[in-house]
Amino acid sequence: MAVYFECITRTSMSKSELFDRARSIDAHRASMARSREEAVAGVTSGLISLGEQVTWRAWHFGLPLRMTSRITEMESPDLFVDEQVKGPFKRFRHVHEFREDRAGTTMIDQIEFAAPFGPIGRLVEKLVLARYLQRLIETRNRHLAEGGAR
Repeated sequence: MAVYFECITRTSMSKSELFDRARSIDAHRASMARSREEAVAGVTSGLISLGEQVTWRAWHFGLPLRMTSRITEMESPDLFVDEQVKGPFKRFRHVHEFREDRAGTTMIDQIEFAAPFGPIGRLVEKLVLARYLQRLIETRNRHLAEGGAR
């Protein structure tokens, strides 16, 4: 079974600007400075696009981790999806959706993942990983919405 959660972020930024910031390797790296995330293979700077992939190296839970993600869907500037092709999860899928109105843009992140921990994994997913990942996404989104470094 997989864990699912959503993060909703509002900003006065235009949909197209936020869409590009959300797929910016440089903005992601800046937003994740605390976990020392670095793009080490694939697209390592600039904007990532449909069919492209990036390998991240980071520190989480005191451990060095690597994860390669590919952009599997993209409908500019409304939606894109990245999915793990190699890494620590049994499955990881992240849908980024963007909706614009008169006040600005709403970014909706839909995360679905499964950990590779066997029978005890469901408990670890729910109690530890889901909360940890949600906080990471919320931190990233605040950085993007506030217009932090690209």
